[in-house]
Amino acid sequence: MRLEREQSGGSSLWPDGMAFQRRRHQQQHQNKHIRCLTPAIATVSAALLILLALLSFLAPAPVDNISSGRRYLHRSSSDDDIEVQDYANASGVFRVPMDGGSLGHDVWGSTLSRFYYGCSNASDKFATADVITQPNRYLLIATSGGLNQQRTGITDAVVAARILNATLVVPKLDQKSFWKDPSNFSQIFDVDWFISFLSNDVRVIKELPRKQGKVWIPYRTRVPRKCTARCYQNRVSPLLLKKHAVQLNKFDYRLANKLDTDLQKLRCRVNYHGLKFTDPINEMAMKLVHRMRMRSRHFIALHLRFESDMLAFSGCYYGGGEKEMKELGAIRRRWKTLHKNNPDKERRHGRCPLTPAEVGLMLRALGFGSDVHIYVASGEIYGGEETLAPLKTLFPNFHTKDSIASKEELAPFSSFSSRMAALDFIVCDESDVFVTNNNGNMAKILAGRRRYFGHKRTIRPNARKLYSLFLSRANMTWEAFASGVRTRQKGFMGEPNEVRPGRGEFHENPSTCICEDSKAKAKWDRNSQSRTKFGRKSGKVNEAIKDTDEVADDQFADDDEPDWSESDYMEDESGEKGQSIRTDLDYDLFVKSEEPELEEMLSD
Repeated sequence: MRLEREQSGGSSLWPDGMAFQRRRHQQQHQNKHIRCLTPAIATVSAALLILLALLSFLAPAPVDNISSGRRYLHRSSSDDDIEVQDYANASGVFRVPMDGGSLGHDVWGSTLSRFYYGCSNASDKFATADVITQPNRYLLIATSGGLNQQRTGITDAVVAARILNATLVVPKLDQKSFWKDPSNFSQIFDVDWFISFLSNDVRVIKELPRKQGKVWIPYRTRVPRKCTARCYQNRVSPLLLKKHAVQLNKFDYRLANKLDTDLQKLRCRVNYHGLKFTDPINEMAMKLVHRMRMRSRHFIALHLRFESDMLAFSGCYYGGGEKEMKELGAIRRRWKTLHKNNPDKERRHGRCPLTPAEVGLMLRALGFGSDVHIYVASGEIYGGEETLAPLKTLFPNFHTKDSIASKEELAPFSSFSSRMAALDFIVCDESDVFVTNNNGNMAKILAGRRRYFGHKRTIRPNARKLYSLFLSRANMTWEAFASGVRTRQKGFMGEPNEVRPGRGEFHENPSTCICEDSKAKAKWDRNSQSRTKFGRKSGKVNEAIKDTDEVADDQFADDDEPDWSESDYMEDESGEKGQSIRTDLDYDLFVKSEEPELEEMLSD
């Protein structure tokens, strides 16, 4: 029928013919339009290809960076493990298990801790304060640094007052250094408890009395670092006899490590009993602890210490190229006394904090699975979420005070770095396992405190020995890597007797104040001839350590020299007060006004 219509030329008379002609006309028009566009599309495509090639040529090559750990962790196709790959070695891939494995030991605590306890009571020979305190003799202290560095100064100030038979005026907190925290003593610590608890040891008053009705200006001076009892008697006692009121400035680490037993025990009474945070700080911190406990029976607290200021002052390099060198170099230049370090040498000597990724790999190798909850005490991490991503991949149950508390709850503390640091301090102290990344002031004080109160598990990376392992991990299996981590971490796991008494900073290793239940331990040892610790059997009490002396020397290889974290903190020397970096924690930025000491501490 249609053929007949077309042949008769009557297509225009029929509706079907009209539709057919219209469609054919539209198709011809579209084909013509497409033919016109084809050259334009080809031109645009060619331009895009050229642009992509140019960008690929100009883009920096992947950083040969086995230490930064950025973007080398991702979930594999299997739910049982995580793939790890380094840009430095594309073929170097190993799979990290999601669980911690069965290592035959308790990752959350030490079996031996039950046999040790804190003991800091004074002996019968230690006279009371009302007997030894001399009239008209007042000692004032101006502390230095952040919260934890100041805490060491407060503790030692009480002992110094006792040595000098003087009345101690409540110490002044540093309000002008790096952290710019205006808080005074009573806003951080319970001042009334401090005075009453120490009343038998040292007479403490809140302020210097007026002299003849006028404000009494004390004589100001400074004592050398690690000043002994004789040093105080020779240097400060004559000044007290003459001036009657003496203020010791920049008072941090100004008392010797080794003192007689009663003075060491007084140190412990101050640090572990006399210094209590205020009720608002304690109450908020315990809310944070409770919320962590609601999430899991056990939790880890990690003092990450991977902020830009820490990295800048450590002199370490983390593979961020020219951008990193410019950013961290700008921070370092604000302190004239800092000199350049050899980043590779610093890392070989264990002076560089591990990256978040390396910390995560270490914890997995030690037996902590992905279900473990971690509370991270930290300021703003250098590199932000990109740097944190590997750690969060390994441990997705990742928490901070900002994530488990509201802004309204933290508002009374958030503008004060020391109060925020105090919150983290308490949560870290209450944790089942405390992990410190390098050995700064907060880490030292918490390590000593946790030893004193029952040897709660405290892990410090053996950064010097782990360095070579991280360097070669792309060429080994996960099993070999994990075994290497466990071997290198012996003696750094918070076990009793890991270090010889008297080694290290006293605040970190208060051995004088830790007693042993020798009878109970001997009985336990007889009944347990063979035990497993970190994959090794041993009938010895301290089976976690192959050689105690070797471990002690490894932990405190530079014990005879001032530690770089025992430094003075001072005003930004550039004078740009408004540009100071505010962080939540005492990150041990080693800025010193005594330049020779700085050079000594930072020298190789």
